Amino acid sequence: MQAKLEMFQNRLAKVERHLRKQANRQGVTCYRLYDHDLPEFPMCIDRYENHLYVAEYKRRHGLDEELHARWLQDSIQVMSETLQFPLDQIHYKVRQRKPGRQGQYQKQEADASHFFTVTENGLQFLVNLDEYLDTGLFLDHRDTRKMVRDFSQGKSVLNLFAYTGSFSVYAAAGGASQTTTIDLSKTYIDWARKNMALNGFTGSNHSFIAADVLQLLPQLEANSFDLIIMDPPTFSNSKKMDEVLDIQRDHVRLINQCMRLLKRGGVLIFSTNLTSFVFDSSLLKLYNCKEITSATTPFDFQGKLKRFCIRIEA
Repeated sequence: MQAKLEMFQNRLAKVERHLRKQANRQGVTCYRLYDHDLPEFPMCIDRYENHLYVAEYKRRHGLDEELHARWLQDSIQVMSETLQFPLDQIHYKVRQRKPGRQGQYQKQEADASHFFTVTENGLQFLVNLDEYLDTGLFLDHRDTRKMVRDFSQGKSVLNLFAYTGSFSVYAAAGGASQTTTIDLSKTYIDWARKNMALNGFTGSNHSFIAADVLQLLPQLEANSFDLIIMDPPTFSNSKKMDEVLDIQRDHVRLINQCMRLLKRGGVLIFSTNLTSFVFDSSLLKLYNCKEITSATTPFDFQGKLKRFCIRIEA
């Protein structure tokens, strides 16, 4: 075990030196440090400024409960010493979604003391590394958010499956004339509203709706938006939804509904982290589609990003 821990320590030290240089050059303070680089240590480690978020991937490790606890304690100690983070600023959890359910919609009681603010590209976001499946800020979309900000001047923007509204914050910061933020979860809509307020975006031109996107989309007025961001879960059968969402099966319907809502010359940015995703070729005949996965992949996810991002023009 000691030899494996030393190997883990050496790997952490190497990637930390490499990534820290790039992060400092770009002014980035929240980024991925490690993602299952070594099979003996199946976890991801993200830095959120002065905190580490450690998510162990659920797997059959062959260790009994006591040995696993010792392995975990030793691993976290190595992180603390190598990356120079106090133990009380290292947040650990096991990534395990309930079968067939989108984990981010699991209702949990949140303690306000577990929230803190981080800064990304001059904007502020609330994160919580302890009480939810995810943290509140998806680091792999950092460059996509910048793209949205650069394109939003004077635009009417719709953010679907919005989670905590980070795309809406960037759109407002880019000068969007109006933003509409929609997510199934009232918890995340409230979180999105707080993120917008943190950055001074509290006007009536910024609206928030807790609703089932599948049911709401057909009800929205055609030709209403210049920019739509859609980053749906890969699968969800939440009790709050009237029907099951399967993004491979449903992406054509969702994209067509979004394109109906766009003004002439409008743009849809569609993203999914379904690793087996296949974009329906029929859409290529209807719209101007360009894959932008590479262009929206941050430095800390190079070679590791398991998502697709496509720009679709009306």
